[in-house]
Amino acid sequence: MKDITIDYALRATWQAVARMYNEEAKRFDSTMAVGFTLLSIDPKTGTPSTALGPKMGMEATSLSRILKNMEEKGLIERRPNPEDGRGVLIHLTDFGLEKRTDSKDVVLRFNEAVRAEVTQSELEGFFAVVRKINHLISEKKIYKKENESNT
Repeated sequence: MKDITIDYALRATWQAVARMYNEEAKRFDSTMAVGFTLLSIDPKTGTPSTALGPKMGMEATSLSRILKNMEEKGLIERRPNPEDGRGVLIHLTDFGLEKRTDSKDVVLRFNEAVRAEVTQSELEGFFAVVRKINHLISEKKIYKKENESNT
């Protein structure tokens, strides 16, 4: 077997997962992005719109389009934030809560299927590697900014 890079394995696997989720989301007349957004909104208290992008790792522009689409479909509603008059909370509607349950079921089914095929030890190893990769990235231990490398 030809050696593959860690980057390639991560990217190819995530693309396969995303494709699988999008195919499943079509059955619910939705997309993976909408499902992920539904799961990222607090079902009881709502979520500040400004916190949603960072929580999901998305750019504000992409998220704005998704939220607009979700609002048009009746999945969410925007309400003023009682703690910050300038802010907006994104709340799930009853329909949004229903679709959130569908999204959660799809994710749990994926997790159950993987857990049925992978040992606990393999899963722990996977999560350990993911934590280390995220740590290397967050601590900028792979690529330093141009001005940091000169100091």
